[in-house]
Amino acid sequence: MANYSHDRIVPFKDSQLGKKQQVAAMFDKIAFRYDFLNRFLSGGIDIYWRRRAIRELRKVNTTTNTIQSGAPSATAAPKQPGTVLDVATGTADMAIMMTRYLPASQITGIDISTGMLDIGRQKIARLGLQEKITLQTGDSESIHFPDNHFDAITVAFGVRNFENLEQGLREMLRVLKPGGKLVILEFSRPKLPGVRQIYDLYLRLVAPNIGKMVSSNREAYQYLNDSVKAFPEGDNFIRIMDTTGYKNTRVQGLSLCICSLYTGEK
Repeated sequence: MANYSHDRIVPFKDSQLGKKQQVAAMFDKIAFRYDFLNRFLSGGIDIYWRRRAIRELRKVNTTTNTIQSGAPSATAAPKQPGTVLDVATGTADMAIMMTRYLPASQITGIDISTGMLDIGRQKIARLGLQEKITLQTGDSESIHFPDNHFDAITVAFGVRNFENLEQGLREMLRVLKPGGKLVILEFSRPKLPGVRQIYDLYLRLVAPNIGKMVSSNREAYQYLNDSVKAFPEGDNFIRIMDTTGYKNTRVQGLSLCICSLYTGEK
């Protein structure tokens, strides 16, 4: 299994803990300000990105049985997913939005940060969505669900945090049903000259300093910069998805390629 440079990017360079433990500790520390910083640092455009990702889930090829000449056969029937797993769900923003656009779906969110999940549960309770969304502590690289369990899986800005990228992708593929779809949102770096330089400056200086002022945690937003720069984005990530077994993979650049939308099927 290949290792990638982003697998070794960690929030706390002096810590002896592994990436997974460091990421969980980092998000526990900033959970109380995470939603505010997300909206502020993105100018609210992350809401549009999430909507675009959910649009990809309006129809997935869920397997159904039909009878032809007296014998059952598996056919793929496009419809809204009945079950969705939201990996690295954080404070459940993606899961909550899915209830609006995919009303027929039951959503399970998993995350390694208990602090983020606590905030997510409070939001879900305020909105009365306990019957639609279940949150639980969970690791993308060891998902505690059986094979072929979910119609669809989403990851919004979480794959950069995987300690082992290929293991996480393979584990998500394992719990997807045949015909199911994986949809990933992840930060990327603009290609246009000028725009890229401004974006790099923003990630290197602006985001870490605002993060320090608002949440007293500069490391989290310095880690954002470092991990975005090291992530194998675009066609490189598509090749990794292909290698780990996904079919019909594709990437779409959003908002001058500040964000990328990746899709693949089982």
